[in-house]
Amino acid sequence: MGLQDRASDRPRILSGGQSQRVALARVLVTNPALLLLDEPLAALDVTTKVEIRRELRHHLQSFDGIRILVSHDPVDAFALAERVVIIEHGKVSQSGRLADVAARPRSRYVADLIGVNLFEGHADGQDVTVGEQRLVAITPTTGDVFVLIHPRSVALHHSRPDGSPRNVWQGTVTDIDLERDRARFRISGPVSVTAEVTSAAAAQLDARPGDPMWVSVKATEVHTYPR
Repeated sequence: MGLQDRASDRPRILSGGQSQRVALARVLVTNPALLLLDEPLAALDVTTKVEIRRELRHHLQSFDGIRILVSHDPVDAFALAERVVIIEHGKVSQSGRLADVAARPRSRYVADLIGVNLFEGHADGQDVTVGEQRLVAITPTTGDVFVLIHPRSVALHHSRPDGSPRNVWQGTVTDIDLERDRARFRISGPVSVTAEVTSAAAAQLDARPGDPMWVSVKATEVHTYPR
């Protein structure tokens, strides 16, 4: 665990990350048949959390028993889990391999955890109706569908864009959240959508809540699957 130089220290003087290592060692040394980790990375600072997450992944890969991780942080789930079971309003709303759940979320809650835009619509070939807005998807299908659009696939413009995008509509900026080197814009409109752009692109847009904004999404970035 990398704590040889702390062997004689009292528990109260250990850092949060060191305490987490001790807790993990105390559990693993008994070679349990089942390992339950309840928010193992909670209350750690960002740097320590990244380090402990990496170490925990290494230890879990060498653990032969059943591993159950409980977490509210989707980053932990993506880094540590092979399969996920998502609890919503006290019930299982979706479960399966992480890649499958991420590719086809089946509720707004699951989509928010993953960080994507999810809508309910009706498809007729490549034409998809979401509310009163008509979208064009690259893959034809028919019937009631979920419509998934990744925030990084949403382009923002001050004026109606020219060129190839087949899905264009006008909305209004309602919120802007800065996250490290990215910015997430919430745009209300016929289809209310979240767009994620680089901080440089956000500075160039120089937008404020209440500003009008044009949205464009390529048809290749509109993904549909049956409800």
